Amino acid sequence: MNWAKKILLSLLMVLILIQFIQPARNKSSELSSTDIKKTFSIPENVQLVLQISCYDCHSNNTNYPWYSKIQPFGWLLAKHIKNGKAELNFNEFSSYSLRRQISKLTGIGNSVKDGTMPLTSYILIHKNARLSNEDKALLIGWAMSTKDSLSAN
Repeated sequence: MNWAKKILLSLLMVLILIQFIQPARNKSSELSSTDIKKTFSIPENVQLVLQISCYDCHSNNTNYPWYSKIQPFGWLLAKHIKNGKAELNFNEFSSYSLRRQISKLTGIGNSVKDGTMPLTSYILIHKNARLSNEDKALLIGWAMSTKDSLSAN
């Protein structure tokens, strides 16, 4: 067997072996007491947009695509979700300090306005997560009005 076949066979073996190392799933069936929905009145149309475009990375309950079971894609996805939740987790939003809540709402508005959220890599695969101009205006308006109501307190 020549060296190229040995290398390919070794790579194939590694690829097969890593399939047995699955990351933990981000799945929770409970609505926590610190969930944003329990603290703020969120219009149904805003909640729907958040659910479709934001919650997979920014909540404790991800809807996993088929490729999440294939490594190393599953590992990359798990890291992406971990980073997204560290930045903003809608299920823990009410546990944030008032200052942090205001900051996060401002960040939501700014990220949607400048197009950095949802991530381009996410909407390439999840076409339904793309925000229309109407969706953007809806989210920005909700985030800013919620932020303003918190700032007034």
